[in-house]
Amino acid sequence: MPLRHRPPFSPAALAALVAAGLAHAPAALAQDASPVPAAVPDTGGPAAAPAPRLRDVVISASRTEQERFDAPAAIDAVRIDPFTTARPLTQLSELLDTVPGIRVRDRQNYSQDLQLSVRGFGTRSTFGIRGVRILIDGIPATMPDGQGQVSNASLASAERVEVLRGPAALQYGNAAGGVVQIFTREPPVGGPTGTVSVGAGSFGMRQLGASLGGGTRELSGLIDLSGFETDGWRDNGAARRTVLNAKVVARPTGQTRITGVLNLFDQPWTGDPLGLTAAQAAANPRQAIDAARQFGTRKKVSQQQAGVVVEHRLNDEDTLGARLYAGQRDLTQYLAFSGAALNSSGGVVDLDRSYGGAGVSWTRATRANGLPLRWTVGASADRQQETRTGFVNDNGTSGALRRNEDDRARSSDLYAHADWMFAPQWRLLAGVRSSRVRLSIDDRHLIDGNDGTGSVRYSNTSPMAGLVWHLTDALNLYANAGGGFETPTLAEAAYARTGAGPNLGLGAARSRQAEVGAKLRAGAHAVEAAVFDTRTRGEIVPVANVAGRAVFQNVDGVRRRGAEMSWKAGWQPVSTQVAYTLTRATFGEAFSNAGTTVAAGNRLPGVPLHTLYAEAAYQPGTPWSVALEARVESRTYANDLNTAAASGHAVLNLRTGYGFNWQGHKMFLFGRIDNIADRRYIGSLIVNDSNGRFYEPAAGRQVFVGLRAAL
Repeated sequence: MPLRHRPPFSPAALAALVAAGLAHAPAALAQDASPVPAAVPDTGGPAAAPAPRLRDVVISASRTEQERFDAPAAIDAVRIDPFTTARPLTQLSELLDTVPGIRVRDRQNYSQDLQLSVRGFGTRSTFGIRGVRILIDGIPATMPDGQGQVSNASLASAERVEVLRGPAALQYGNAAGGVVQIFTREPPVGGPTGTVSVGAGSFGMRQLGASLGGGTRELSGLIDLSGFETDGWRDNGAARRTVLNAKVVARPTGQTRITGVLNLFDQPWTGDPLGLTAAQAAANPRQAIDAARQFGTRKKVSQQQAGVVVEHRLNDEDTLGARLYAGQRDLTQYLAFSGAALNSSGGVVDLDRSYGGAGVSWTRATRANGLPLRWTVGASADRQQETRTGFVNDNGTSGALRRNEDDRARSSDLYAHADWMFAPQWRLLAGVRSSRVRLSIDDRHLIDGNDGTGSVRYSNTSPMAGLVWHLTDALNLYANAGGGFETPTLAEAAYARTGAGPNLGLGAARSRQAEVGAKLRAGAHAVEAAVFDTRTRGEIVPVANVAGRAVFQNVDGVRRRGAEMSWKAGWQPVSTQVAYTLTRATFGEAFSNAGTTVAAGNRLPGVPLHTLYAEAAYQPGTPWSVALEARVESRTYANDLNTAAASGHAVLNLRTGYGFNWQGHKMFLFGRIDNIADRRYIGSLIVNDSNGRFYEPAAGRQVFVGLRAAL
């Protein structure tokens, strides 16, 4: 199997995907997210200076539209202008360094999703996203069992990304250690408008995109199509993908709004360079190990989903909402072992997943004691069903069957939230959510001597309460507390320690969270700070890995505590911002991991003690701008035993952009240099890897240049 593969890329491939998607798009079937609010003006992307004159709107904290400054929680909204943001907009990791408390690691491996964690939740994931809820236009990208992905999100058509941390996030149900919501921008009203974009960069990176939108106030639409490919920084790291994102907004009456969304994602080829040992990473960080060549490690995935959100105002006080969605995801992945043993799960994974859900809500905006009171009650139900098969990896080709099962996960939730300004300077936020999750596994491959059939149910009631003191117009103080839970995913519950059947005795992790914070606006300055403390019983951690089968267990006494701070300031023509996070995540009790004792006090792998992002941007009274970015991270442990770690590092990036007119069309030319000093460092970790291949090296110096045109 060749380690460097340069897949073809052509406009014809984009057109073929559109045609196939429109012909086979699933029925638009919902979830308990708030309707998408009106578009927020953009000031140029995440580097923009504070602009108090703009309504910095969020909805994630209380599920109703409000200014972010007044939200009684730690929440950030990263505004995106896909036309003037000097970034390729291919990965969510490009945007969220400016937000404290969240870490998104670009793995330089497109066969695995980004590593995304919030306040230490989600770091155990070796593939996909765990412990953090992801929503895209109100449709969950997190499945009922808690596993999720964000690769299908179209940042080229996004308006903003919201990141909610702390106890308020727990009101989103299972596996909500944090919440990340991505919102597509509103379709333009008026004659058709469109943009085209092209870009190219180091390591064979190429990008092509186009968008078209228009309509009337009664009916408008937006469609965005983008293609991306790369030869990869590392050997066997080539990738190619195409994303289509469409949004239609209908307003048949002044009281009714209907939003339809369609997302198609196709990634027909992605090489997997695998992790490296410390010695391999030091010798040659761009290499892929021999097993990648032998077993042809790679991945193919396609996904189609559609949804509709309806909002209807009954009167000045009452609003009804309904949501419906459905999707299909197909994945084939070649792993770095054969899996030939009869009791193995196989070295080739073939997964066919269907999913969907529905939700309803009722919101009333009224007054109590003469002051505003808003409450919401609702219900949601979600399901996923997947056929999972495994085959022997016969040196890069699929061989004999080693796994065949049908897996299901279903969840149902009832929730209520209240937001009450009970005194002129005091505000109360309270909520409760009752959740039920059922996992079931039907083993159809019994010749290995193991009957992997069974089911398990989890239930949890998640309360939350918060208080805000609006001390002055420029200063808010708040405190929150709440409880939540995280069930095992279907993959984590698949195997028992004995190797006989699934691990249905694996319990859900249950957490208690508390935070205290402050938000200050003073002239050109915006400062926010928070301290947090989370304690978890039943944390899900690995205990063994046999023949490719990962086995998990529950441990108690896990604690995550720390502090966050952000500062933004704008003095024309310079703007600056800083985001700092301190996270001390530890095991409070000793436990056994594969026969070795993990000592009490050990740090959770994947959680650096310190992270810092700082930026200075210069934009004179011309269409030109330039910015210097700095990212610093302390040492990060790679395993529960704390015997392996990635060293701390500091990286500098430079970006610039220039807007101009050409033959009556608006143009934007931009470029960036990442890792200016060409530093060697570890970009992400495969935590607790049983082979000791923990390290995924970050790319060296890389350059990207792009051009966008508004037509």
